[in-house]
Amino acid sequence: MSKVVYWMTVSLDGFVETSDGKIDRTAPDAELPRFLNESARKLGAFLHGRRMYEGMASVWPTAEQNPSFSEDLREFGRIWMRTPKVVFSKTLRHVEYNSRLAGDDIGAEVAKCKGQVEGDLGIGGATLAATFMKLGLIDEYRMFVRPIVLGGGKPYFTPLERPLNVRLVETRTFPGGVVLLRYERVE
Repeated sequence: MSKVVYWMTVSLDGFVETSDGKIDRTAPDAELPRFLNESARKLGAFLHGRRMYEGMASVWPTAEQNPSFSEDLREFGRIWMRTPKVVFSKTLRHVEYNSRLAGDDIGAEVAKCKGQVEGDLGIGGATLAATFMKLGLIDEYRMFVRPIVLGGGKPYFTPLERPLNVRLVETRTFPGGVVLLRYERVE
């Protein structure tokens, strides 16, 4: 059965974006984008909130034509375009690019997705992930810890009502200093 996987890059001090909403995209080593693309190829669907969907939809549909993008970035654009996406939003009325809007019942929607897709369900976006965490819907956490301290911003983890028990299942260090920490939720 599919797992719900929350995967994002995070600063050493635990933030996914700066206080002014920017995401630092310093050039990583060549190995990391290839690893991320391979991981994305295995997903059965991307799960996005409105903000993440709009950000992704503003970049990846035209990635193939962007001369400043590396081949790895163009490849991610192709992966994103062909992979189904489920968008959780109360304000959007229309989505494109192999996407559909989710229903109001998040738990039912996740169960439906798990039964319909082959591969894991990848959440990108701290706001949607916070809702999923509170509902106990995330099975795995993949933190790509970048060697930078932001000093504030949007946290990878938001405050929870009770502790979240996890166990480490993988670590990997990339040449540019990014460290993958992969944890599974323990009941």
